[in-house]
Formats: sequence, structure tokens, C-alpha cells
Amino acid sequence: MDKSWMHSDRRSKAYELGVEAFLNFSVENLLTTTHIHCPCVKCVNLKLFGIGIIRDHLYFNGVDQSYKNWTFHGEPWEAANASRNVEEDDDHSRYSFVAEEVEMDDNDFGDFGSDPYEFANVIGDGDQPLYPGCRKYTKLSALVKLYNLKAKHGMSDVCFTELLILQGDLLPEGNTIPASMYEAKKTLSALGLSYEKMHACPNDCILYRKEYEDSTNCPSCGISRWKEGKDSILKEGVLAKVV
Repeated sequence: MDKSWMHSDRRSKAYELGVEAFLNFSVENLLTTTHIHCPCVKCVNLKLFGIGIIRDHLYFNGVDQSYKNWTFHGEPWEAANASRNVEEDDDHSRYSFVAEEVEMDDNDFGDFGSDPYEFANVIGDGDQPLYPGCRKYTKLSALVKLYNLKAKHGMSDVCFTELLILQGDLLPEGNTIPASMYEAKKTLSALGLSYEKMHACPNDCILYRKEYEDSTNCPSCGISRWKEGKDSILKEGVLAKVV
């Protein structure tokens, strides 16, 4: 069974074909489509899902590259032992991918911005064109614009990852758009970039911070801080504008 797809870019055709081949292999061997171990980097075969959810996890989270022997999915132990003899990888490279991906959140990126070497690497990497021949956007400038959209419209991390994957598919081959929210955060955190949501007057008179932090009406125009419903009743606690 060809497993080279596990190391391919998640946006590539090779990865797509590999995922489908893996799922077909699992169904044929396990004779079920609803209770299958998920080999993504977050579930690491500890959770059972249906085929559809596993497919999504493999695209959104990536496959656990240390899972070389598919014993949870019907590969016989004899084949597993043979595979182990043929495929010997450096321990660090096998497990670093999992360590980077599992249960990461915003707080895991706090130290990137303080590392000058990381900063220099990101700057050099970010100067690459968005795709071969592109002169309008670099990898970094495109990512910053996309991330601003995420902040402006309150996209979830899952939604933003889907957007990145779609952008990668739409752009010409060889594009440098990140393939996941994790990669995007790592790049932006190395630059010390983040965003903060602030409550604002709908007429852009003030920001509800400092001396106005506890105010419920704009001191300039008098409009309420809260959103007005269709029945013209104010929904206290529901902000009228966030920037």
C-alpha cells in the first residue's frame, strides 16, 4: 500500500487520492463506514468516527505521519513488520509534526515574536511571491489581508483553514499560501502580529475603552452601545459594533 501521500501537501492531488485510497482500504478491511479510528494528528487513532468526519479531519488537521503501520485499519501485523523494516525514519522528524499540531491554540505561539532568528526566517520566507510570476502580492502580504478578513468577520479557525485550503486550490500551482490555521498563526506570531476586538460607537465617534469602558451610550452622539432589534428594542449585551 502506497503511503507516500502522508508526506504530501494537503492541497495536492496526491494527498487527495491518498486519503480516498486510505478510506477505501479501511472500509474494505473493517467492513464498516461508521466506527473507524481517526488517524489525524489530533485524534491519533483514539477516537472513532464515520468516513465523512475522518475525511474532514485528514484535510483540516493533517494525517499523523508517525502512523506508519495501519493496524487500526486492517493492515495485518505481517505487513506492518515488513513495513517497519523498509520504512525507517529519523525519530525527530517522525514525531515533530505531531508535536507541532496536537492541541495547539493561540497561547502556544507567544514566544515566536521574541526569537530574532525565527523573525528573520519568516521575513525571508514571506518575501516569496504568492505564486510564480505574481507581482502584486507576496506570501506575507496575502496572508495579512486574509487574516484581517478573519478578524473583521469573526471567522472560526476551522472556517479560516477551509478558506486557506480553497485559496490554495484556486491559485496556480506552486503557490505559497499556508495550508492551515496553524501555519498562518506561526508566521504572524513570529512577526509579533495579533489583533484585539474593541467595542465602538456605530457612528465611529469613540471606542469603548479607557474612560468610556463602562459607558452604555456614546457621549458624542448619544447612540446606545447595544444593538437594536427589529422590534426597536435594545438587546442589552449585544454590541452594536465591534472593530
